[in-house]
Amino acid sequence: MPEVAILGSGAVGALLGAALVGAGIDTMLVTREATAALLQRDGLQVDSPAYGDHHVRIRAAPRLTEPTAALLIAVKAPHLAAALERIAVEPDVVVPVLNGFEHLTLLRERFGDRLVAGTVRVQAHRESPTHVVHRASFRTVAIADPGAPVLAAALERADVEVLRGGSASQVVWAKLSRLAALALATSAADAPLGEVRAEAEAVVPELVAVAAAEGADIDPDQIVAELRGLPDAATSSLRGDVSAGRPDHELDAIGGAVLRAARRHGLAAPQTERLVARVAARTAGG
Repeated sequence: MPEVAILGSGAVGALLGAALVGAGIDTMLVTREATAALLQRDGLQVDSPAYGDHHVRIRAAPRLTEPTAALLIAVKAPHLAAALERIAVEPDVVVPVLNGFEHLTLLRERFGDRLVAGTVRVQAHRESPTHVVHRASFRTVAIADPGAPVLAAALERADVEVLRGGSASQVVWAKLSRLAALALATSAADAPLGEVRAEAEAVVPELVAVAAAEGADIDPDQIVAELRGLPDAATSSLRGDVSAGRPDHELDAIGGAVLRAARRHGLAAPQTERLVARVAARTAGG
């Protein structure tokens, strides 16, 4: 049986899967039938400043039917419900690293106490189903309490930084507060961060206020400092997806989720609402 199974073979799932295999950890990618067949036949090419450019053989299957100590969920939010149909067993622990936070409700209904919130920070893209490019050397996975010791140990063996601890809200909003500012500003203008840095920073107070209402204590100065620390060329996967006309973008999982939470708590979020509307207009061709 695989020690770690990864649901999703996009950039994040493929990169982490390759890293785990390289560390000698029995790992399986669970993905679409056609992609699983390609990976089984051709393996996976990885180009990475951290791991080097190399080729790995990795197990892949369209369904998880074997017991596993840990399931890492790395699909995009729009694909989550369909992807879960590929899981035919009950893993010991389940750690999703999707963007946003509303996915946790669906996953708690499915996995109960086995669910542990998580996030990932990595810059990577998939050139093809069998080729992933890791664009920057950092790779960090945050895992909330009560933790996932087997998965955390496996990731650390694979030279992935693991941040342990904190509530589910704290972990997901620590990422979402920065991601939403970056993704919404760059996607609304279809421009890199250097051209929209002021807009990204202006939305931070709203994001932090919503995070606080959701039970997360986020320092706005730290988020602004992180944004200012990014290069002018920094951008977001949301911008790339919207610009390419891909229908599986994560505007709703990021911006939509923030606005729904704001309304739920009676908070005004006009800057966020304006950016979300501009991105939505672009997706509709407006």
